[in-house]
Amino acid sequence: MIFHPRVRAFLLFASFVSATSAVADLDLVEAGDPCAAIGGQKWVAPKDLRACFTSVKVDPVIKDNIIQVINKTLAFHTSVNYEFKAPEPFTADVHEDLLGDLARIQKQSYPSDYDLHIDFSRTLKRLNDGHCVWVNDCYNVHIAPEAFTVASAEFPDQIDVWQNALPGALKGKLSTLSGAKVLQINGQDPFVAVNANALITGSFQALGTRQNSFFSSYQRSTTGWTYVMGNFAQQSLPLSDSVTLTIVRVNHTLPEVVVLPYRARIGAASLNFTSTASWRANNCVAIDGTNGVDVYASSSTSNSVNTPLIKFQQQPPVPAAVSRKQPVNVMLDTSPLSDVILPPGLQPSLPAINGSRSVSQFYMLKDGKTGVMALGSFSDSDFNTFLLGMLQGLLSLKSLGAKQLIVDVSNNGGGFICAAHWLHRIIAGPKSTTVPQSGLDTKARDGPLAQLIVKQIVNANADPQDLLMYNPINWANASDIFFAPGTDWLQPPVRTVINGRADAFSQRLGEECAPDGFPTAPPDQALFDPKEVVIVTMNKEEGSKTVVLGGKKDVQQQYCGTVGGQSTDFSTMDTEVKTTHLKNNSLAPPDLLVNGVQGITWRLGFGVHDPTQPEEWQPRPADLNLPITADIVNNPVAIWEAVAKKLLS
Repeated sequence: MIFHPRVRAFLLFASFVSATSAVADLDLVEAGDPCAAIGGQKWVAPKDLRACFTSVKVDPVIKDNIIQVINKTLAFHTSVNYEFKAPEPFTADVHEDLLGDLARIQKQSYPSDYDLHIDFSRTLKRLNDGHCVWVNDCYNVHIAPEAFTVASAEFPDQIDVWQNALPGALKGKLSTLSGAKVLQINGQDPFVAVNANALITGSFQALGTRQNSFFSSYQRSTTGWTYVMGNFAQQSLPLSDSVTLTIVRVNHTLPEVVVLPYRARIGAASLNFTSTASWRANNCVAIDGTNGVDVYASSSTSNSVNTPLIKFQQQPPVPAAVSRKQPVNVMLDTSPLSDVILPPGLQPSLPAINGSRSVSQFYMLKDGKTGVMALGSFSDSDFNTFLLGMLQGLLSLKSLGAKQLIVDVSNNGGGFICAAHWLHRIIAGPKSTTVPQSGLDTKARDGPLAQLIVKQIVNANADPQDLLMYNPINWANASDIFFAPGTDWLQPPVRTVINGRADAFSQRLGEECAPDGFPTAPPDQALFDPKEVVIVTMNKEEGSKTVVLGGKKDVQQQYCGTVGGQSTDFSTMDTEVKTTHLKNNSLAPPDLLVNGVQGITWRLGFGVHDPTQPEEWQPRPADLNLPITADIVNNPVAIWEAVAKKLLS
């Protein structure tokens, strides 16, 4: 079922493996091999997929390798000690002893490699930090119930399975479940399932945000409007075979019980397999991009994008040549970006205005005074064109008479940090909160290996072409003055104690988005009064209003979770290590042997109201918790009109 936040069912179940389709030669199917038994099939039962996954025993060498990579990469992660016991108001949300759990995993025995993966995945997800996750592409499986119209288009070859699963007189009447009120999920109150999911979903610290990820939603993608199925509909592992729902259908009064099966679809994103051995060999070992490279070694090859990483970034892929020059901050998730089309009846019928491009679209509401910027991410294949499009779109709205602005960042997975700074600057104009910088001061973790990387760059000329992230010329001090070449910006470390644990960070870092890095000079006046703007990123500094769509009334809705700073991953850090010739150092993580991704937060942003502490751990309550009702659910224009009436003049 796909649910919206009033906990109403929108139809049926499907699950799919975002691994590649298996084209099996039936002559190669080995007796007793559970992976061979599903080779060549598009759709399988989750239990058969689990049988394949659990057939592989733990390899102690692989287990030790993963633990070493995660442990040593976490030396760069800014929040390890903060996440041990988060300060209020997030104390109840984040309290994960990550290093202690990794030590536990090291000692613990597991019946299969799949069970080990679940422990790794959920341990990192308990951080509730969408930047710091562990993903193993062997087990990238997604269970997704769809609304009838969506499922009919997306899964036409499985509709009969769900139609025939319905009991008695309901058989074949799947469409009549649309909009039904859900009384129970597996015999319990629906929010028992919502909260159980929130405990393991990761992504954001605030409980309300994690609850909302259970439900269906929408997003603006590079090519159009997409339908996001939600965590309940699109789980990351094939853990359930069916779900029992107690529902009351629209225009009915009596409860009915239905049992709907999950289905697993072996998709087209991984390599063919015909057996357990070929599944592991084709999909589970490290590939180009899993590990870093020495960017100056003649034998190095580097993909245009980091192949393992882009599968899990909640933003469109960015070419490596672009991302190397522009710092990014993106969310990682085991669920891939959706390619399911938002039903035509829900897509905006308003004409897109000049400046609309890819993930960034501009509309004028019928009230003649409210402009809308729908921003599905801060990513684009062309940084300069992206920024110029933002400016053109906002200027076009102004020319049409827009006096107030809604920026819809639903399911925005991040992207270019400097694009967010640019948007803040052009909306709010030049003022103390935008010049010289429109973002947050930050700090980096200052561990021994990081210090060695910088020393190699400044003392041994290890980065002559200025390609590395740790190169001092990329960063400015707290006075927003960029460091000169040869500056050891990690000295001296700023030592501190967090939750009783000693830690060390860099000096305070200021503006990383140099004004001469923008494609044109920003306007010398504000384009909109910030108080007439509904936007997430400017709320604290400019007084802009914020809104959270849906959410439980008795849970404080925060407009965002992980905030500010910069994210990266193991492969990028490994490139820094290899290029500075430190791979043989005992502090350096080994090459990863499996097809995995370890994300981290590399820089932590200081707060706005309390600039001595990270913004990550400070409250961000929403101005409006907009109830999602049947007339506006997943309908962007209807939602924008409701927001304009409630929050704007």
